[in-house]
Amino acid sequence: MNLKYLRVIAPGFLFLTTFLSLSVKGQVVQPGTQTNGSQSNNIRTAVPFLLISPDARSGSMGDAGVAVLPDANAMGINPAKLAFLEKPYGFAASYSPWLKSLVPDINLAYISGFYKLDEVSTLGASLRYFSLGQIQLTDLFMQDLGIYSPNEFALDATYARRFGEEFSLGTTARYIYSNLTSGQFSAGQQTKAGTAFALDVSAFYKKPTVLFGKDAIVSAGANFSNIGTKMSYLETGGEQFLPTNMKIGGATTLIIDDYSQFTFALDFNKLLVPTQPIRNSNGDIIAGKDPDRSVPSGIFGSFSDAPGGFSEEIKEVSIGAGAEYWYNQQFALRAGYFYEAPQKGDRRYFTLGAGLKYNVFNIDFAYLLANPQKSPLANTLRFSLLFNFGDTR
Repeated sequence: MNLKYLRVIAPGFLFLTTFLSLSVKGQVVQPGTQTNGSQSNNIRTAVPFLLISPDARSGSMGDAGVAVLPDANAMGINPAKLAFLEKPYGFAASYSPWLKSLVPDINLAYISGFYKLDEVSTLGASLRYFSLGQIQLTDLFMQDLGIYSPNEFALDATYARRFGEEFSLGTTARYIYSNLTSGQFSAGQQTKAGTAFALDVSAFYKKPTVLFGKDAIVSAGANFSNIGTKMSYLETGGEQFLPTNMKIGGATTLIIDDYSQFTFALDFNKLLVPTQPIRNSNGDIIAGKDPDRSVPSGIFGSFSDAPGGFSEEIKEVSIGAGAEYWYNQQFALRAGYFYEAPQKGDRRYFTLGAGLKYNVFNIDFAYLLANPQKSPLANTLRFSLLFNFGDTR
């Protein structure tokens, strides 16, 4: 991996190109691409890989899925849905080569499992591992610092509980580890791996009904994820917010007949972290608010701190929409679209995918359609394997 790629990975990864001369507190904005595929903008967080949806089913529906009916991969997008799984236990594994139009050796791997304690309670666990491949480290004077393989992971434990036949809540505890710097020095301090703890709070609602003369299920979901401590790669200072995110959406499943079933989903996402203000040449804030504040203040203030006012706040909401068709509950076709404002990351792409179900085994595939000259996510592939065991409850 060439030095030029050090500038196109993530705020934490951008840190690798500047740690020998700049304090992390400076956080100079540089053009490039974050690990979740968005372009650099005035919302900065650590570990943006946590915003990547690992599930190929969701990935083929424009990254929408917070409210679609659950499967064994539900923990990756809305943990509350685990409470409505019918099988007593199962697990899933997903894999994706990531940013392959930029570099060949970045990838995301994800494994998860669930176990139903009883009719209303479900436990889950998962591991999300992000490898940034091999990097040739150099300083600003182009001196060789050796080869390094940065990596990040998140380990989750989930509890989901159903309340009646229509509603469930879920909570997830998360440990996050980010090792990007290989122990080099920055601003006179030795760097270290960043660690943090976070919680997700999620909800899911579904209700059988009749639409257009057909049986249907309408559903809604919400997931407030990565609410936790700040992360730093230095012993003191340089703290960054986690990518606290609000994901809400709805879905409708139409049961056409015994063989055909359609699902339509729509999701909205917003980062609940401070928007960077506009400063003058002296560093004084002339528009927006000071981003150096507590996590609760950052979350609640994220709805009103954009320098451009309400119009900019609206641009911070990204949209994912998708559709799914199942034939005989054995074969699925999917399509979707994801939109993010050009000023807020500029991820805009179509998605396609398919799924196959046989006995206890599911396989899902997703493909991202985008212009390779405009999107580093172009031609991204995602694969998921799901296994469900035991008698249906």
